[in-house]
Amino acid sequence: MDIKQVKFIKSSAALADCPASSLPEFVFTGRSNVGKSSLINMLMQKNELARTSSTPGKTITINHYLVNESWHLVDLPGYGYAKRSKTLRQAWEKALEEYVTKREQLQVVFVLVDSRIPPQSSDISFINNLGEWGVPCAIIFTKSDKNNQSITQKNANAFKKELAEFWEDLPPSFITSAVKKQGRDLLLNYIETCIKESQTNRL
Repeated sequence: MDIKQVKFIKSSAALADCPASSLPEFVFTGRSNVGKSSLINMLMQKNELARTSSTPGKTITINHYLVNESWHLVDLPGYGYAKRSKTLRQAWEKALEEYVTKREQLQVVFVLVDSRIPPQSSDISFINNLGEWGVPCAIIFTKSDKNNQSITQKNANAFKKELAEFWEDLPPSFITSAVKKQGRDLLLNYIETCIKESQTNRL
């Protein structure tokens, strides 16, 4: 897939505020400071498309971007230990849950996982919740450039092994680096395939 045009549509505080559209949507979410904004910028080849910050938890709205006039990239609030109040974190997570369970045009939730560290219970729990809700998902292991390849693969394998205790068939997974643009083509091709399958199913 070639990215020819990307434009910001709007930021929404909740599902009810989201754009009225039937276009397929692909969601990106993950624990705070997992590298979500950097990954989105890399995928879209727009350095300032999604805001990046050294302060975890900066993204607090549901951000819609229209790609190639044909699908939406959705940047969702992160979950986990953001440096914000417990009440605010809970509000974000409620908005996230409402969105992924009720947004009919949602195609896939990409859950970003830090490849530098061992499996985290918050990531495992969130992916398990998606499975229980019947929401299609895929895993993106980020920041692979921060490790040597063997450590990255070791952590990814450990994560999938732990997840396999709960899943009969594991979600698709990708290893990425925003710095080296690793995984970009694979992710975009996967999105393109999902869109084509969705269009075929409607016929």
